[in-house]
Amino acid sequence: MNWILLILAAYLIGSIPNGLIFGKFIWNKDLREYGSHNIGATNAWRVLGKKAGIFIFILDFIKGQLGVMLGAIIVATPLAMVIGGLLAIIGHIFPIFLGFKGGKGVATALGVIAALMPKVTLIVLAVWAVIVLTTRYVSLGSIVAAALAPILVAIFREPMIFFWFTLVAAIFIVVRHKENIARLKAGRENKI
Repeated sequence: MNWILLILAAYLIGSIPNGLIFGKFIWNKDLREYGSHNIGATNAWRVLGKKAGIFIFILDFIKGQLGVMLGAIIVATPLAMVIGGLLAIIGHIFPIFLGFKGGKGVATALGVIAALMPKVTLIVLAVWAVIVLTTRYVSLGSIVAAALAPILVAIFREPMIFFWFTLVAAIFIVVRHKENIARLKAGRENKI
Protein backbone atom coordinates (compact mmCIF):
# COMPACT_ATOMS: atom_id res chain seq x y z
CA MET A 1 0.00 0.00 0.00
CA ASN A 2 2.87 2.40 0.83
CA TRP A 3 4.39 1.90 -2.63
CA ILE A 4 1.08 2.71 -4.33
CA LEU A 5 0.74 5.85 -2.21
CA LEU A 6 4.32 6.88 -3.07
CA ILE A 7 3.85 6.28 -6.80
CA LEU A 8 0.60 8.24 -6.98
CA ALA A 9 1.70 11.10 -4.74
CA ALA A 10 5.10 11.62 -6.45
CA TYR A 11 3.57 11.46 -9.93
CA LEU A 12 0.77 13.90 -9.02
CA ILE A 13 3.24 16.36 -7.46
CA GLY A 14 5.34 16.14 -10.61
CA SER A 15 2.24 16.75 -12.71
CA ILE A 16 1.54 20.17 -11.18
CA PRO A 17 2.06 22.54 -14.15
CA ASN A 18 3.73 25.44 -12.35
CA GLY A 19 4.59 27.30 -15.56
CA LEU A 20 1.02 27.12 -16.79
CA ILE A 21 -0.58 27.99 -13.45
CA PHE A 22 1.62 30.95 -12.59
CA GLY A 23 1.95 32.09 -16.19
CA LYS A 24 -1.83 32.38 -16.46
CA PHE A 25 -2.65 33.74 -13.02
CA ILE A 26 0.27 36.11 -12.42
CA TRP A 27 1.42 37.10 -15.91
CA ASN A 28 -1.83 36.46 -17.84
CA LYS A 29 -0.12 34.28 -20.44
CA ASP A 30 -0.56 30.62 -21.31
CA LEU A 31 2.99 29.43 -21.98
CA ARG A 32 1.62 26.77 -24.31
CA GLU A 33 0.69 29.55 -26.75
CA TYR A 34 4.06 31.34 -26.85
CA GLY A 35 7.71 30.64 -27.62
CA SER A 36 8.48 26.92 -27.61
CA HIS A 37 4.95 26.21 -26.26
CA ASN A 38 6.62 24.45 -23.32
CA ILE A 39 5.50 24.99 -19.71
CA GLY A 40 9.03 24.84 -18.28
CA ALA A 41 11.41 27.43 -16.87
CA THR A 42 13.28 28.19 -20.11
CA ASN A 43 10.14 29.12 -22.00
CA ALA A 44 8.91 31.05 -18.96
CA TRP A 45 12.19 33.00 -19.01
CA ARG A 46 11.85 33.79 -22.71
CA VAL A 47 8.15 34.65 -22.64
CA LEU A 48 7.58 36.09 -19.17
CA GLY A 49 11.04 37.36 -18.25
CA LYS A 50 14.01 36.41 -16.11
CA LYS A 51 12.23 36.62 -12.73
CA ALA A 52 9.40 34.40 -13.94
CA GLY A 53 11.86 31.89 -15.40
CA ILE A 54 13.79 31.66 -12.13
CA PHE A 55 10.54 31.37 -10.15
CA ILE A 56 9.24 28.51 -12.32
CA PHE A 57 12.67 26.82 -12.21
CA ILE A 58 12.62 26.87 -8.39
CA LEU A 59 9.09 25.47 -8.22
CA ASP A 60 9.90 22.67 -10.68
CA PHE A 61 13.16 21.95 -8.80
CA ILE A 62 11.16 21.60 -5.57
CA LYS A 63 8.87 19.02 -7.22
CA GLY A 64 11.88 16.75 -7.68
CA GLN A 65 12.97 17.22 -4.08
CA LEU A 66 9.45 16.48 -2.84
CA GLY A 67 9.39 13.23 -4.82
CA VAL A 68 12.59 12.09 -3.10
CA MET A 69 11.30 13.19 0.32
CA LEU A 70 8.07 11.26 -0.20
CA GLY A 71 10.12 8.14 -0.90
CA ALA A 72 12.16 8.74 2.26
CA ILE A 73 9.04 9.27 4.39
CA ILE A 74 6.51 6.78 2.97
CA VAL A 75 8.73 3.74 2.25
CA ALA A 76 12.09 4.89 3.69
CA THR A 77 14.55 3.14 1.39
CA PRO A 78 17.05 4.47 -1.17
CA LEU A 79 15.07 2.71 -3.92
CA ALA A 80 11.89 4.47 -2.77
CA MET A 81 13.68 7.83 -2.83
CA VAL A 82 14.81 7.19 -6.40
CA ILE A 83 11.35 5.97 -7.47
CA GLY A 84 9.71 9.02 -5.86
CA GLY A 85 12.10 11.33 -7.68
CA LEU A 86 11.74 9.53 -10.99
CA LEU A 87 7.95 9.69 -10.77
CA ALA A 88 8.09 13.41 -10.06
CA ILE A 89 10.13 13.80 -13.28
CA ILE A 90 7.73 11.59 -15.23
CA GLY A 91 4.82 13.62 -13.86
CA HIS A 92 6.47 16.84 -15.02
CA ILE A 93 7.16 15.45 -18.51
CA PHE A 94 3.81 13.65 -18.85
CA PRO A 95 1.37 15.49 -16.55
CA ILE A 96 -2.07 13.99 -16.23
CA PHE A 97 -3.53 17.50 -15.86
CA LEU A 98 -2.33 18.58 -19.34
CA GLY A 99 -3.07 15.51 -21.44
CA PHE A 100 0.43 14.12 -20.77
CA LYS A 101 2.15 17.07 -22.54
CA GLY A 102 4.50 18.77 -20.11
CA GLY A 103 8.00 20.16 -19.74
CA LYS A 104 11.37 18.61 -20.43
CA GLY A 105 12.14 17.62 -16.85
CA VAL A 106 15.49 19.38 -16.39
CA ALA A 107 14.69 21.47 -13.28
CA THR A 108 12.75 18.61 -11.68
CA ALA A 109 15.59 16.16 -12.37
CA LEU A 110 18.09 18.59 -10.88
CA GLY A 111 15.91 18.77 -7.76
CA VAL A 112 16.04 14.98 -7.49
CA ILE A 113 19.81 14.85 -7.95
CA ALA A 114 20.26 17.64 -5.39
CA ALA A 115 18.28 15.67 -2.82
CA LEU A 116 20.25 12.47 -3.50
CA MET A 117 23.79 13.61 -4.38
CA PRO A 118 24.85 17.17 -3.53
CA LYS A 119 28.43 16.82 -4.90
CA VAL A 120 27.19 15.60 -8.27
CA THR A 121 24.63 18.41 -8.32
CA LEU A 122 27.23 21.13 -7.83
CA ILE A 123 29.37 19.88 -10.72
CA VAL A 124 26.40 19.31 -13.04
CA LEU A 125 25.05 22.77 -12.25
CA ALA A 126 28.48 24.37 -12.78
CA VAL A 127 28.91 22.66 -16.17
CA TRP A 128 25.38 23.67 -17.19
CA ALA A 129 26.06 27.28 -16.18
CA VAL A 130 29.37 27.48 -18.06
CA ILE A 131 27.80 26.10 -21.24
CA VAL A 132 24.75 28.38 -21.02
CA LEU A 133 26.80 31.47 -20.22
CA THR A 134 29.30 30.85 -23.04
CA THR A 135 26.92 29.61 -25.76
CA ARG A 136 23.56 31.06 -24.55
CA TYR A 137 21.96 27.68 -25.42
CA VAL A 138 20.00 26.36 -22.44
CA SER A 139 19.19 23.16 -24.34
CA LEU A 140 22.87 22.38 -24.96
CA GLY A 141 23.70 22.97 -21.30
CA SER A 142 20.81 20.73 -20.22
CA ILE A 143 21.76 17.90 -22.58
CA VAL A 144 25.44 17.93 -21.60
CA ALA A 145 24.63 18.19 -17.88
CA ALA A 146 22.17 15.29 -18.10
CA ALA A 147 24.69 13.11 -19.94
CA LEU A 148 27.40 14.02 -17.42
CA ALA A 149 25.37 13.03 -14.35
CA PRO A 150 25.72 9.22 -14.63
CA ILE A 151 29.44 9.59 -15.33
CA LEU A 152 29.89 11.66 -12.17
CA VAL A 153 27.84 9.16 -10.16
CA ALA A 154 30.24 6.43 -11.28
CA ILE A 155 33.32 8.57 -10.54
CA PHE A 156 32.09 9.40 -7.03
CA ARG A 157 31.09 5.76 -6.47
CA GLU A 158 27.57 6.63 -5.46
CA PRO A 159 25.13 3.72 -4.94
CA MET A 160 24.29 1.79 -8.12
CA ILE A 161 20.62 2.70 -7.80
CA PHE A 162 21.65 6.35 -8.16
CA PHE A 163 23.66 5.50 -11.27
CA TRP A 164 20.68 3.77 -12.88
CA PHE A 165 18.44 6.68 -11.92
CA THR A 166 20.74 9.28 -13.50
CA LEU A 167 21.10 7.13 -16.61
CA VAL A 168 17.32 6.82 -17.04
CA ALA A 169 16.79 10.52 -16.26
CA ALA A 170 19.50 11.47 -18.78
CA ILE A 171 17.79 9.38 -21.47
CA PHE A 172 14.44 11.05 -20.72
CA ILE A 173 15.99 14.52 -20.90
CA VAL A 174 17.98 13.88 -24.10
CA VAL A 175 14.94 12.34 -25.83
CA ARG A 176 12.78 15.29 -24.74
CA HIS A 177 15.36 17.58 -26.37
CA LYS A 178 15.38 15.81 -29.77
CA GLU A 179 13.88 18.85 -31.52
CA ASN A 180 16.42 21.10 -29.81
CA ILE A 181 19.22 18.80 -30.97
CA ALA A 182 17.96 19.05 -34.56
CA ARG A 183 17.84 22.86 -34.28
CA LEU A 184 21.33 22.96 -32.73
CA LYS A 185 22.69 20.92 -35.64
CA ALA A 186 20.95 23.20 -38.13
CA GLY A 187 22.10 26.38 -36.35
CA ARG A 188 18.50 27.48 -35.65
CA GLU A 189 18.24 26.89 -31.89
CA ASN A 190 16.97 29.82 -29.83
CA LYS A 191 19.41 31.47 -27.46
CA ILE A 192 18.47 32.87 -24.09
